Amino acid sequence: MTDDELKDLRAMAHPVRLRMLSLLTGAELSAAEVARELDLTHANASYHLRILLDSGEIVEAGEERIRGGVAKKYRYPHELRGQHVRHKAGVEDQVVYARTLGRELERRARQRKPRTKGFSSDLEGWVTPEVFQQALDLLAQASHLLHDHNQPPRTPGTVHVSESSWAFQMTPGKDAS
Repeated sequence: MTDDELKDLRAMAHPVRLRMLSLLTGAELSAAEVARELDLTHANASYHLRILLDSGEIVEAGEERIRGGVAKKYRYPHELRGQHVRHKAGVEDQVVYARTLGRELERRARQRKPRTKGFSSDLEGWVTPEVFQQALDLLAQASHLLHDHNQPPRTPGTVHVSESSWAFQMTPGKDAS
């Protein structure tokens, strides 16, 4: 893995930056807006946005005039999904990402609205390559649907949701626990 690929993966392996990517899907926001939404200082939000921008995870999406100044807007270009290099990361880097994602899922689980519909699944199993490809395609379709229709926070008529998927082929006979 190149230094740039490692830098990109490490940019994702932070809970605040994972939340920023979700926030910037469907919304173009300034550092001040991100800071308010995530209850961060403006400086902290700007720092994390710079890391995401440098790694290519987010893009500048224009500017807006605020009180005589100019604020840059950022967004997560989810339409480019699949073009990132995370799949080339080494096992230990993937473990760091998984640990960070796990902590983020714990935070979200604490916010789950009681007695509402949801879906959860976990499997370590054996299926044919064709079935696995079909499952990957369906997971990608569901993820694309949610990403493509994501709205800015608290948009009237929307509900706050969580979706995470991670499906991959495993090496048979290896137990890295």
